Amino acid sequence: MIARAHKLKEDINMLFESCKCTVERITLLDSVQRLGIDHHFKKQVDIALSQITEDEFSSSSLHHVALRFGLLREHGLWVSAVYHTDVFNKFKNEDGSFRKDITNDPKGLLCLYNAAHLLVHGEPSLEEAISFTKHHLELMRDTLKSPLDEQVKRALRVPLPRTLKRVETLHYISEYMHEERHNPTLLELAKLEFNLLQHVHLKELKYLTKWWRDLYTCVGLNYARDRLVEGYLWCYAIYHEKEFAFSRIFLTKQLMLISLMDDTYDARATIEECRQLNATIQRWDERATSLLPDYLKRFYTELLRIFKDATSEVAICDTYHVAYARKAFQDLSAYYLQEAEWLHQNHKPSFKDHLSLSAMSIGSPTICVGLMVGMGDPVTREAFEWAAGYPKVAIACGKIARLMDDIAAFKGGKAKG
Repeated sequence: MIARAHKLKEDINMLFESCKCTVERITLLDSVQRLGIDHHFKKQVDIALSQITEDEFSSSSLHHVALRFGLLREHGLWVSAVYHTDVFNKFKNEDGSFRKDITNDPKGLLCLYNAAHLLVHGEPSLEEAISFTKHHLELMRDTLKSPLDEQVKRALRVPLPRTLKRVETLHYISEYMHEERHNPTLLELAKLEFNLLQHVHLKELKYLTKWWRDLYTCVGLNYARDRLVEGYLWCYAIYHEKEFAFSRIFLTKQLMLISLMDDTYDARATIEECRQLNATIQRWDERATSLLPDYLKRFYTELLRIFKDATSEVAICDTYHVAYARKAFQDLSAYYLQEAEWLHQNHKPSFKDHLSLSAMSIGSPTICVGLMVGMGDPVTREAFEWAAGYPKVAIACGKIARLMDDIAAFKGGKAKG
């Protein structure tokens, strides 16, 4: 199976080399990405993107224009969608509205809908594109041929740029064979790759399940939420590739310890135990274990062991990765203690103060640091410095996550009466 996959990769390398125009390149690149095999062709993808950027392109096909726009934006290459430089002007009326005749191209509409979700602030043209395409795609529900109909329904639920890549890959592998000009070589490699990686992921999940069961079933720890599979899914969604196995496993363990620590502060520990736990985490010393109540000793020793093991497993030049992750974990503990103190003091913070603290205690900024541990060359010390400084984008993610979590909790509580 592995030998066959190697042969298929060589054949696909030749496919990249044989592309003669932008349409061929964007079609191949889109297929390779959606089939989940693009990580095998990083060099070829970079070359293709460079050629796509440099080549003259004046297609009248909505699908091709939107596909090119989306691929370049996805890879951080700027394509304008503002006023007179708007690449979609050719599909608009003189008043700036989209022409009604493009609704006769459902595949193009879907591509534009997905691509438009890569907008940034100050792009009303893309906001209008989302509104226009969404309206007409909803009218087309259940009227399109398969697999386009299923793709439209999925996109209307979650636009392609926001979906879990591996979930989309699973869907697209079964759909790709029905594409008019599908390539059997791409499809065969995608199936082999998915099955080989699935075996790797199942082995990881088996190992992590045993680790979590040993910790979770400890006397006194059964008050915590059992979220191992959920936690692994989050990590799997961030990076599924085989070469990131260590990072994926370490991040899953971090997430589970964060969940356990959160539940301890929220639902189990007294205020004195909360203070003791935070003090020992800030101290980060096995000798501090004796300061904790019995039910927290196993959690603390496991926390220290996991980070110690990670330090010995990463490359010597990357040990600083773990130090940054440890500091982020210690910061998170301090945020949890602050919330516990507010509750103990019956303090009612302002909405601004509450959101400011809970954007950090939700864990997103902490995870932004922890997820990079062990990734090797793609991540630099500067990247860790940036993430450890809790940049605006990390805090914004925290705020969004907190508000969505609160909304879901409110709805759940309301449903239960």
